[in-house]
Amino acid sequence: MPREPRPPRQVSLSPLTPPDWLVRSLKPQSAPIPWAAVARASVAMALPLALGILAGQPSYGALASMGALSGVIGDTADAYRMRIFNIAVPQLFGALGVTLGSLVFGHGWVAVGAVTFVALVSGMMSTIGAVASVSGLLLLLNSVVGAGLPMPGQWWLAPLLMTGGGLLVLTLALLAWPLRSGVPERAAVAASYRSVAALLDAAGTDAYGEARTAVTAALNQSYDLVLARRTRDHGRNPELVRLVAQLNALTPVIEAAPAADQAARHACVRLPAEVPDAIRALAEAVELGFGDTGGGAAGGPVRAAARIPEPQDHATRALDHAVLHAAETLADPDPLGVIETEDRLGRPAALRVRARRAARNVVLSSTSWRYGLRLALCIGIAQALVSLIDVPRSYWVALTVTFVLKPDFGSVFSRAVLRALGTAAGLVVAAAVLAEVPHGWWDVPVMMLLAPLIPALTTRGYGYQTAAITPVILLLSDILNHQGLGLVVPRLVDSLIGCGIALVAGYLLWPESWGTRIGDRLADAVADTARYVECAFGTDGDPAARARMRRGLYRDLSVIRSEFQRALTEPPPTGTRAAAWWPLVVAVERILDATTAARVRIRHGADAPAGEEVAEVAYELHALATRLRTSVHLEKGHTNFRTDNKTSVLEPLRQEINAARSLTSTPTEPP
Repeated sequence: MPREPRPPRQVSLSPLTPPDWLVRSLKPQSAPIPWAAVARASVAMALPLALGILAGQPSYGALASMGALSGVIGDTADAYRMRIFNIAVPQLFGALGVTLGSLVFGHGWVAVGAVTFVALVSGMMSTIGAVASVSGLLLLLNSVVGAGLPMPGQWWLAPLLMTGGGLLVLTLALLAWPLRSGVPERAAVAASYRSVAALLDAAGTDAYGEARTAVTAALNQSYDLVLARRTRDHGRNPELVRLVAQLNALTPVIEAAPAADQAARHACVRLPAEVPDAIRALAEAVELGFGDTGGGAAGGPVRAAARIPEPQDHATRALDHAVLHAAETLADPDPLGVIETEDRLGRPAALRVRARRAARNVVLSSTSWRYGLRLALCIGIAQALVSLIDVPRSYWVALTVTFVLKPDFGSVFSRAVLRALGTAAGLVVAAAVLAEVPHGWWDVPVMMLLAPLIPALTTRGYGYQTAAITPVILLLSDILNHQGLGLVVPRLVDSLIGCGIALVAGYLLWPESWGTRIGDRLADAVADTARYVECAFGTDGDPAARARMRRGLYRDLSVIRSEFQRALTEPPPTGTRAAAWWPLVVAVERILDATTAARVRIRHGADAPAGEEVAEVAYELHALATRLRTSVHLEKGHTNFRTDNKTSVLEPLRQEINAARSLTSTPTEPP
């Protein structure tokens, strides 16, 4: 049976060859350039400078551009409603941070204690979610800047200017909302349909695993986007109702895909090309919003689905029914009834309820306290160090620690290395700018050229983002301090000091940061899969609940994949341990696929398994989960299946469990 390739071992060919983990960290990520965000960055960061110069207060313009910089970094959402949260909410915390920092500026150890406490709060906030994480980041960053840099004017002026710069980015980001309302949401749902079409194209090939991962990522984005809107609109917005119905209709197609993959692999029954073509036709209808008209245009998806050939087996029969159901849902001018009777996504709690739960979890969670204390320790060391030793532009040390150590942003070790390399590369550009560009109106066109590099290179990786931000920060700092090339060397030294503090106090002293919980995470996923098996083949059960359970499992496995990607960028032994356990992640995904495929085959005519078969499979999965929790390394095991029915619908599932139990790693590579 074809398997996904194992990640390469981390072996250097010679002392001059960079290690694999560093090569993987430096490799640019493939992602499209967000041209709209590039244009907004150019305008939003150059306009405040121009206005400040025009008013005879360039320092005010520089502060507003600093606020715009935080808005540019947070300008990552496609949906307009989400842009408000992603940009506006962090700006409020940023204003609070610079205010607190300004109040303790010049107060010695009081400032050290205050910034350390802010770091604790920031670290704990990072466990809530993406918006809260960025808000905590700006709270800490601006408090460090306020405590280390004298602000011009009254105490309220700096927060006002920086917030104004961030809100300028938000204003530019919302200009097209009246003309493009709902377009990003429809595009996300359409992208989910296209990813499913690609998954069906890959059925029976080695590319199926990668395509399945892409489907999970696309669905995660669509679900998050739609459910975020749904919380505020209470499920009654007509356009939103249609989007939810379209996502609901896609679920049976996704469930049928593993059955099509099994049919192509084992029975050599290839899926007709008309099936994925029909899904692509549905994607086009979703993106164009044909269903909103309720007229003849909505019948196009139904006609496209009708061109699918007559099904010949359980898999194609399941896909035929699923595609036709999706087409009819898109053509239905009023999908409200579908939402009321069968809600496969689940209705999220009200925003105030979720906020209350998040606050309670942050206070009571040991994880949030560990994150907060870890960040507070490093910030406290940085602030104490620069209080005892005369370090030029000392606030840069704490800023570096903040960017490197933000616990939810990925590998601390890799970020420290990339931060140092990115800063060094950015300083080369900054030195040329500071040496050759005179202050005044020349700053405006230079900023218009440098600022767009931030969103353009952010998609390539953290090191590239750092290289783009560094010259922008130095240009703004020079406008405030007029030190010219004198900023370059202190910036490099402070960055290296900050990286060193993060590596020692935030990485080496915390075993959980350079170890991995791969065994525990996989064990949880396998145990959940066992419960899904019991639910999927039980006599009673809510189909919508089963669908939500299956989606939750795939989402959890997606998180585990991300954890592996983070671990693979770590130096040995963490990276080699992750590489050794990677095949088991693939095996667990295939077990889940086989379970879903068996359920689909039963629903479309195959004989249901006996209760003893189901109990046997669930028992073996629970045994595998227990083994993962108690083993320090993978040892080859054997299953004890007493059933030997090769025609059973559960036979492919038993084969996948056998394959998972046969995986091994060396004793020197624990999870």
